Amino acid sequence: MTAKTIVTVNSNGRQAASLVRVAAALGYHVRAQLLTREGIVAEELESLSNVTIVEGSLEDTGLVQGLFKGAQLAFINTTPWGDEVNIGKSLADAAKKAGIVHYIYSGMPDHSIFGKGWPGLPQWSTKFTVENYIRQIDLPATFVYTGIYNNNFTSQQYPLFCMDLQPDGSFLWQAPFHRDIPLPWLDAEHDVGPAVVQIFKDGPRKWSGHRIALAFQMLSPVALCALFSKGVGRPVHYRRGPIEVKVPIPSGYREQLCGIQLLFGVHNAPYFGPDLQAPEEALELWEGFRGIEEYAREVFPVEEANNGLTWMQ
Repeated sequence: MTAKTIVTVNSNGRQAASLVRVAAALGYHVRAQLLTREGIVAEELESLSNVTIVEGSLEDTGLVQGLFKGAQLAFINTTPWGDEVNIGKSLADAAKKAGIVHYIYSGMPDHSIFGKGWPGLPQWSTKFTVENYIRQIDLPATFVYTGIYNNNFTSQQYPLFCMDLQPDGSFLWQAPFHRDIPLPWLDAEHDVGPAVVQIFKDGPRKWSGHRIALAFQMLSPVALCALFSKGVGRPVHYRRGPIEVKVPIPSGYREQLCGIQLLFGVHNAPYFGPDLQAPEEALELWEGFRGIEEYAREVFPVEEANNGLTWMQ
């Protein structure tokens, strides 16, 4: 039996790279689009068997038109760095024209549609617009809504998920989320690939048109800090407070952070909206997930060391 070909885009991102690694190891052919071959992840993916790199911009219509030819499957995660809606539509059109039999799109909800006075987050509502277009053109598609990445945490002074190292050696996480309302968590590098491969194996007969909350743990900030503390071996505390921006960030991300502050800090809205629940379907797809305690013990110190930090020594 001839191996199927999977198309991925923005393939050095955490979601797509996770799928490329798993799918290539399982014998799928992977056609992985990258803006550039430069970078550690890009070099790693190019070294893998069964992976073909397509280098270039998704704003290049010729590249997009050729990306799906001869392929059967696609996992598409668009990004806000560019005209995400037009890029998302052009990718869907090209996949439809090429006869892709199962198209998985990494989307997110638009909270403004639920009639509860919630604001839509700018970097999520564009994805929801693309999802609606995919549905309109009748492309056989599944939509995965990803939880908060475990890998977002860092002791560097980036906003929202800074584990701020304190003078006594403990960590402090300050964020606007209610301390006792569960949030969805996902180790993107470890768990997106196996889950998406299982969706492809099950096929569109089971999942076409379906939204899946791709998160394997539902943990409140207080519960997360308790598990993080066990993993990292030092106290971790949560403080509900405003998002602090201490380093330069893109203007679009600043607007996203303001929306998060309002949506979750004031309205206490459910992360995926009122209708989509986790983690049951995610666990149906993949039971071998990496939880936050394991992440804090095995991965967080390594990522911190790779960023030049020395607190773990």
